[in-house]
Amino acid sequence: MRKLSTAALAALCASALACGDDGRETGSSDSGSESLGSETTDASTTTDGTSSTDATAGPGGSDSETMTGNTTSVDTTTPGVCGDGSIDEGEECDDGDNGPGQACLEGCVANVCGDGDKGPGEGCDDGPANNDSGVCKSDCTLNVCGDGHKGPAEGCDDGNNVDDDECTNSCSVKTCGNGVLDPDEECDDGNDIDEDACTNTCVFPPSPCGTQEMEATLEISPVDVIISIDNSGSMGNEIQGVQDNINVNFASIIEKSGLDYRVIMVTRHGNIGAESVCIEAPLSGIPEGGCNSPPSQPVANPPIFYHYSEEISSHNMWCKLLETYPQSNPDEFGQAGWSQWLRKESLKTFIAISDDGIDCGPYDDNDNVNDGLADAAQMDADLLALDPQQFGTVDDRRYSYYSIVGMAYNNPPDLPYAPMDPVITGQCPTAADPGTGHQGLSVHTNALRFPLCDTSSYDVVFQAIAQGVITGSSVACEFPVPTPPDEEEIDLSSVVVKYQMGGMGDPVIFDQVAGPDECGPNKFYILGDTIYLCPEACTLVQDDFDAALGVEFACLPDIG
Repeated sequence: MRKLSTAALAALCASALACGDDGRETGSSDSGSESLGSETTDASTTTDGTSSTDATAGPGGSDSETMTGNTTSVDTTTPGVCGDGSIDEGEECDDGDNGPGQACLEGCVANVCGDGDKGPGEGCDDGPANNDSGVCKSDCTLNVCGDGHKGPAEGCDDGNNVDDDECTNSCSVKTCGNGVLDPDEECDDGNDIDEDACTNTCVFPPSPCGTQEMEATLEISPVDVIISIDNSGSMGNEIQGVQDNINVNFASIIEKSGLDYRVIMVTRHGNIGAESVCIEAPLSGIPEGGCNSPPSQPVANPPIFYHYSEEISSHNMWCKLLETYPQSNPDEFGQAGWSQWLRKESLKTFIAISDDGIDCGPYDDNDNVNDGLADAAQMDADLLALDPQQFGTVDDRRYSYYSIVGMAYNNPPDLPYAPMDPVITGQCPTAADPGTGHQGLSVHTNALRFPLCDTSSYDVVFQAIAQGVITGSSVACEFPVPTPPDEEEIDLSSVVVKYQMGGMGDPVIFDQVAGPDECGPNKFYILGDTIYLCPEACTLVQDDFDAALGVEFACLPDIG
């Protein structure tokens, strides 16, 4: 029998270990031999078919021997698996949480557009069904209106935001009957009934009354003027100046303008010697010369003059105006509060005449600018709260407050102070206080202020106020819907308002909107039987004293 060499035996042992033994090796020799202990073997196959074996024994040193023959190469590394978070050979990806909707799918395959699984960064993914005319486009984005690709639910898609071309911004083709009013259509009710209010050619059926046009009546808002005069002992000359000028330099000027006006006095009636006020004709019902010996009580001249008799002292004018406003508060002659003579449709103009300031109730102007302005803001808030229908709101104030007070003269002396001028703390020669509270309310309401000491200039003062009242009046921006011919009914949707600047030239067309929330330039709306100009259109017309407005309309067709 052929005996194996020691090197061959070592190779056999290494092979046995690689085949799955428990890694332990027991070595024995003939009697007298020595145990080798643990041993490590590294086997590799050479290119020439020989096997090189290195055996290292513990303290016994090393022994190396080369043998010829075929041997097996062994790799003891554990192979990787998909899902361990490490990209191994044969894997496209491995995030550790692979699955549907993830960047890495099950099987460690990358999620890409067109695989049918909507991955991160994709708006959709229908797999092979992706196409630019489908719900999901070829780049895995949703097909939406405006992207330039006509989707399944779109009639067109030109990829722009122009709504009046052939493809609307809702991706519908402009056609009669689509329920959308296009620029070249009179109407579009979205049905195919030819006998209703909109024909199948998207035009209105013939109006039984044709196209009617009527001139709109522009009415200028009336004005109620409330004049309150201080009755204190220092006011005799000023009261005389008012009585001398209120007719010729105030009322007559307003009368000639054609403005619908009314004057309401809130001051004590009586003889000038007692610093009381008596107004004669033509404004009052007291005949000219009748105030030389005044009647016991004022005489009204409806509808243009009324007098509520109430004593106004140096500092309490504002408090008295508020207290005597309600109709439950009669004056000494039994007249109910002065509110009874105000008209809801009118603009209100206050004229305050006093040589003193304000110091009553919550108000004290302290003859300085800051307190005067603060008191003015408070009085404004109190008036608006007292009766918003009469005095308006913060956004639509319907009153102004002129003041003739003890402020220093302007330069020249009869020049009024404009709203943008500062509150003046200096006084004119005969005044007690500059009236900073009164001035503040004039500034607050965009009205003029005048020094009161020079009564010889009251003609200029009252002329300026009269002109301010006329200028401040405005055209009412509402008017009734025209009355159609007999037995016909107006088609409100057909109403168009035409504005002629200065009453001549080509008209500007005001278009109708559904209501005030849709207002804009050159727009109007209809509520009930009234046409209302939108704010921008209203301002345009009010600034044009010679404006002309026309209303064009048609009648509802006879259907049935």
